[in-house]
Amino acid sequence: MKITIIGAGNMGGAIACGLVAGNGFAPQNITVIDHTGKNVSRLKDFDPNMNVVVGTYDSLSDADVVILAVKPWLIEEVVMEHKTLLENPNQMLVSVAAGITLAQLAGWTKLQKPVYRVMPNTAIALRESMTFVSSINATEEQDRVIIDVFSELGKVEYISEKLLPAATSLGSCGIAFAFRYVRAAMEGGVEMGLYPNQSRDIVIQTLRGAIDLLEANNSHPEAEIDKVTTAGGITIKGLNEMEHAGFTSAVIRGLKASNVK
Repeated sequence: MKITIIGAGNMGGAIACGLVAGNGFAPQNITVIDHTGKNVSRLKDFDPNMNVVVGTYDSLSDADVVILAVKPWLIEEVVMEHKTLLENPNQMLVSVAAGITLAQLAGWTKLQKPVYRVMPNTAIALRESMTFVSSINATEEQDRVIIDVFSELGKVEYISEKLLPAATSLGSCGIAFAFRYVRAAMEGGVEMGLYPNQSRDIVIQTLRGAIDLLEANNSHPEAEIDKVTTAGGITIKGLNEMEHAGFTSAVIRGLKASNVK
């Protein structure tokens, strides 16, 4: 299978490097189109066998999957400018740009070709993304192809397009919310006398352990909290103080604020 990625920036480059680092895709079958040329050396240093071209779009015509990894306001321009190279009705067209709808993609191609919206997060660079996939005009087999591609880069869930904003709040915006918790916890640790790096390492490992417990036990977070909160103990005192300050409410309000349809 041949994949062409339009855009070699943070997202396009991360997708290319992640696919090459996995076991399912040969670097010779992945082409990255860099409009400016400033990312060529970075990608070639990662794998010299990866096809990285500057402003050359010929690979679009025989690509099985085309991934649009440019800014949202450039998607229409890129599709319309190179539409003659995207005429294969079986070719799968994927946008990772936020806010571009499936109807828009389908309308710009003016073909009944399979089009996809794919929403990863920045952990895609480490092949640990939580990625969401929606499609129209696609068969189950084609959906499986796209799911398999992005499964090389983390976990994938296929959802209806109407749920993408909510999923993006949790999975894409959510990674920033997690970082903000880490920062707050680090600052608390420093105030209590720990060094910043020491505090960071403690918080990171604690979160890693919490995640592993939830996955290993397939449990609800509250069940794991109950195991820690002894009667009259220090954990429940800390939790209650956080709730008095609106911890749960603040998280929910932040998620809903970022759930822009």
